[in-house]
Amino acid sequence: MIISAQSLFDRITKDYQIIGKKGNIKFTLSDITVSIKTKDSVGNLLQEWFKAWLQKSDIDFEENSNTQKFPDFYLNPKNKKTDLLEIKTFDADNGPGFDLANFDSYCKSIESEAFRLDSDYLVFAYQMDKSSISIKNVWLKKIWELSCPSGTFPVKVQEKKNIIYNLRPGTWYSERAKFKPFNNCFDFLTALDETRHKYPPTRSGNAHWLDNVLKNYEAQTGRTLKSI
Repeated sequence: MIISAQSLFDRITKDYQIIGKKGNIKFTLSDITVSIKTKDSVGNLLQEWFKAWLQKSDIDFEENSNTQKFPDFYLNPKNKKTDLLEIKTFDADNGPGFDLANFDSYCKSIESEAFRLDSDYLVFAYQMDKSSISIKNVWLKKIWELSCPSGTFPVKVQEKKNIIYNLRPGTWYSERAKFKPFNNCFDFLTALDETRHKYPPTRSGNAHWLDNVLKNYEAQTGRTLKSI
């Protein structure tokens, strides 16, 4: 059964009522079982659990054969330019520390694969007490709804020694957050464009980047991106 990301989100939050569910993380080798109390593997384990939930729910999907590449899942295996789904997880007590995407790779990819802008991100916030884990909240967002400006660049990034590595999320769920999520996809792209212009390694080749992305998006989706 092929369903949209929104329908999937409704099923897992309303029908299955995943928020508040609890579990335990254990590992068994031969006759020894240990409780896992570290958070290092939680993201991978939740993704494996989610895959099992999809199968049990009789929802069609295809997992990306390369776990290091985008996206994690195709919800419409017959059309790999639509219904792309990424899974993100974070410790609710510490806030979102995951990467949205590699900055340079993402900017290059949407110049020719602008359909990626429509991808959905299913985000799980969890709490862990020793080996016990509980799901505190779940969101379904677009990348621009997770991203935000920052005090250094027009878009929030992970920067080390003047080198930009990844796009990073803001705290989209917090009313007290200094920087709010972007209002729409166009504003997100504009912030990316301005960041590329401000960042020396991408400045020289940035003259037509935004126009290329907008034209490619319209060619691939039939829709026009513009500021509201």
